[in-house]
Amino acid sequence: MAVTYLDKIMAAHRAAADADDRSFDDLFAQAQASPAPRGFRSAIAGATGLAVISEVKRRSPSKGDLAPDLDPATVASEYAAGGATCLSVLTDADAFGGSPADLMAARSAVAIPALRKDFTVALNDVCDARIMGADAILLIVAALSDDELASFNAVARDLSLDVLVEIHDEAELERALLIDADLIGVNQRDLVTFEVDTARAVRMAPKLPSGVVRIAESGVQGVDDARLLAEAGYHAVLVGESLVKSGSRTDAVAGLRAIPRA
Repeated sequence: MAVTYLDKIMAAHRAAADADDRSFDDLFAQAQASPAPRGFRSAIAGATGLAVISEVKRRSPSKGDLAPDLDPATVASEYAAGGATCLSVLTDADAFGGSPADLMAARSAVAIPALRKDFTVALNDVCDARIMGADAILLIVAALSDDELASFNAVARDLSLDVLVEIHDEAELERALLIDADLIGVNQRDLVTFEVDTARAVRMAPKLPSGVVRIAESGVQGVDDARLLAEAGYHAVLVGESLVKSGSRTDAVAGLRAIPRA
């Protein structure tokens, strides 16, 4: 079987985690002493109309460079001026050209909460997220065991971090609900092929239980795509490529934010 994008990315992250000899207890204490998170889930739940999670993204494995020279603070400010509800900031270096410094710069420039968008594979990763200023972490069901999902989620909650649990299908939804996920993202991008199925989130929407804050990820190219997702019952869309490449990032976010919720 051919090695996929996800295989390569996960192998690199797991190798780095295996080589990390820092003390979890020390990191946890440092994380606890860091400034309090801003409330990622509550910002989305409390938004009027469709919430927008605007992504600071330099490149992707499938598309290559998107905005390699972007200034994260400037981009975050442009997003916030358009009414962005939250930020998503890539901190993966090899595949996405991001860094913890991007997250720190972007979040420091605005008052809205930020997701550390990365491949969480170890307990230390969770602590690092809080230390670098993240308000939420990402747990990708397809990339983690049930035990990993449970332990990472528990530590995140102990650190007052929100947890965006990413799924693709019914089987992954069942696994997400085993850890009482209350913030679920349906990623329309297949993490093996990186192809986008723009109907996936609409198909999955009726299967998501009430009480869960629902986010549609990937494949949102503009207002028409976002409106379909809002009508399907999503509280938020996470948008990267089309916003980063937009002629006016502020106007592009504002257009999405004007969409009412169902």
